[in-house]
Amino acid sequence: MMTETAFKESLRQVQAALRSGQAATAERWLRALEREFPGDTNCLWLLGVALLDQGRAAESRSVLETVLIRAPDFGEARIDLARACRTDRQAARARDEVRQVLSVTPQHHRAWLAYGDVLVDLDQHSDAGVAFNRASLTDPHRRAIEQATAALEAGDRRAPEGIFRDILQQDASHVAALCGLAALSLAADVPADALRLLKHALKQCQHFPLIWRGMAPTLMAAGRLDEADAAARYLLKIEPDSPQSWIARAAISSRLLRQEEALHAYGEALRLMPQEVRIQMSMGHLHKTLGRRQESEASYKEALRMQPGSGEAYWSLADLKNYSFSDAEIAEMQRSLAEDQHERNSRAQLLFALGKAFEQRKQFATAFEYYADGNSARRHEAPFDIEHFERRTARIRATFDAAFFARHARGGYSDGAPIFIVGLPRSGSTLIEQILASHSRVEGTMELPNIINITRELTDGTSDRDGYPDTVRALSTQRLTDLGRRYMEETAPLRTGRPRFTDKMPNNFSHVGLIAALLPNATLIDARRHPMDSCFSTFKQYFAEGQTFSYSLEDLGRYYRCYLSLMDHWDRVLPGKVLHVQYEEMVRAPEQTIRRLLDHCGLPFEADCLTFNQTQRAVRTASAEQVRQPIYGSAVGYWRNFEAQLEPLKRSLGDSLARFAPLDSA
Repeated sequence: MMTETAFKESLRQVQAALRSGQAATAERWLRALEREFPGDTNCLWLLGVALLDQGRAAESRSVLETVLIRAPDFGEARIDLARACRTDRQAARARDEVRQVLSVTPQHHRAWLAYGDVLVDLDQHSDAGVAFNRASLTDPHRRAIEQATAALEAGDRRAPEGIFRDILQQDASHVAALCGLAALSLAADVPADALRLLKHALKQCQHFPLIWRGMAPTLMAAGRLDEADAAARYLLKIEPDSPQSWIARAAISSRLLRQEEALHAYGEALRLMPQEVRIQMSMGHLHKTLGRRQESEASYKEALRMQPGSGEAYWSLADLKNYSFSDAEIAEMQRSLAEDQHERNSRAQLLFALGKAFEQRKQFATAFEYYADGNSARRHEAPFDIEHFERRTARIRATFDAAFFARHARGGYSDGAPIFIVGLPRSGSTLIEQILASHSRVEGTMELPNIINITRELTDGTSDRDGYPDTVRALSTQRLTDLGRRYMEETAPLRTGRPRFTDKMPNNFSHVGLIAALLPNATLIDARRHPMDSCFSTFKQYFAEGQTFSYSLEDLGRYYRCYLSLMDHWDRVLPGKVLHVQYEEMVRAPEQTIRRLLDHCGLPFEADCLTFNQTQRAVRTASAEQVRQPIYGSAVGYWRNFEAQLEPLKRSLGDSLARFAPLDSA
């Protein structure tokens, strides 16, 4: 006979199994325990929960009703009975059950969550909002959640993680803590973990808006765009008067290249929260992608009126490329910088903007000082391990060798629609995409994260989270084919019917071998530029995220050498697969280069590709302004204005510079 102490420990193990999604296992344990302690209310209650988690609502309801006959005031069991009733589409009865709990315990946090769910089921959305608000107010961990949220908004991630984990130690199903931890996972670029946490939260409360606010961007980051779109629309249904709901809708619409929808959604958010600078900035960014220069500039200046000294607003004006700062604006940026009250990213943005301002005035030495300080601030925030990248580059070359491609020669998904444009940032990839998107058979999309997401999953599949590329060796030919199919399915929402489409993620140069294995009929193009111009143009660009290698001239040179070594490797093991398009050749002979580009893609020549700057489409990169102009040669050899300051870059590039000597005077 089991002792009472052992019985209680067994119940704790059952609850742990339920929290980890092992409902069937929990049921087996509970039935065995029920034979030892027949009629135990806690055992029966958990059995009802286990049945409900397996979708067996009628059986769950029957068990929970038995519990409540024996213990009418067992609030947790009554709430779970309400959940079972909701699953069986008995919303009115579910409402009555929850009300009974609240009549006895009006501060019952979980009951208010359940009540909000029931009211949404009954289409009483306004009342549901009140119920969810009461749930937040009655949360026993409310103060800790508020403290963690404030820290998150201030840019601190470590303290909130500790707070959320402490709460989950006490209550592993706490919805707000799960959502908070999911937000941290998403910020750390681990959407799979975020999605797992949010799905667990949904089991506790199906309609809580906080969950859906996290669900939409998480699904988007995971590349599941149709589901992300549905989540954002659903959020607006349950929380139509929340600016956060409209912001989520705008973000998804923008990602799906529905820019006008996104502008409308941001407009609604701004109507509800008229002093929110971030919304004003987002509208400015959208106008920029659409080529609406005046509207974009006006949005950024309005953001500066709302928040004087905003580093993001000043950098966004600088990033319009041909915006000229006045003396007064430069003085204001310098004054704001001297106050030293900016968080690190905002300070870096001011430094990059001042660099641009003095560069426009041809005060190159001063400009470089600001760029160097801006990069130093960014490097402190996001350090880059160039030695690890060099080792990984060598591992990629070793994994994707000739034997690998021979072994998987009959594999991969056969669709030849994608055109991958790879290379380094600021090397002409946006120009190539704009040229191709001017063709009647090509859909221009943007920098798609899907291949990077696949490599990240393969990376995270090992204990040290450094599995890729080695994990690829264990993949079967069928698995590679399935991943290729998945890529096509995930990108389908971005396409509107044209037979070809672009994927302009520059960092995919590391993954050409994986792309060739997944999608053997895809087209691959390498956008290449003289390393001094390419690297310096990257060095003076503030990147909101990613590209952390760009904050050091030495790292930039070593990174460029890794890039060259990989492109040389792909030419050896996949001869003729990648077309190298040199930016300087595009400037010298645009029509000849464009014809060669179209031939490589298997596309007939179209004159519209020569007048690509007239093509109306959203462009979401730092080169958005340049590609709306005809090809110009002023950027070729521009690095020489900073030659003295760029000596560390030249040393780091070493003998690779000799390969580009003929282009130096282009």
